[in-house]
Amino acid sequence: MEGFIYDADYATVIGDIALRVVSQCNADVRRCAEDAAQEEISGYLRDRYDVAAIFGARDGERNSLIVMYLCDIALWNMAATLPQKMGMEIRQERYERALSWLEKVQSGVIVPDLPTLGGAVSDTDDGSNAGMIKYGSMKRQDNVW
Repeated sequence: MEGFIYDADYATVIGDIALRVVSQCNADVRRCAEDAAQEEISGYLRDRYDVAAIFGARDGERNSLIVMYLCDIALWNMAATLPQKMGMEIRQERYERALSWLEKVQSGVIVPDLPTLGGAVSDTDDGSNAGMIKYGSMKRQDNVW
């Protein structure tokens, strides 16, 4: 049984032969790297988005950026185990790009089309403030007479 990521998903970020080299032709290494990548992404999204629904989606229901970034992060995890850090430059660049995107999603700068924790977003709310609380107070006044 396959998880959230399928073999064909890696085709956009790495060739088939290179994937076998990076994963050391070991399904357990790949599965562990994918699980770690999924948890890393979940850590960024968990406070605002329904990660169970995101990673429970299958086939065409999956968010394509989440799929691509999960592949990038999993490849980074797999490449870290290779001798002499083979191919680390491109893996590091793509890993950093994935983290940058996740940090922007976490801070609310980017609002992806993902299921939120609160369920459906109301008609008046565009979803950009989902799960956020705005607070503040009046400016301090120093009335000395």
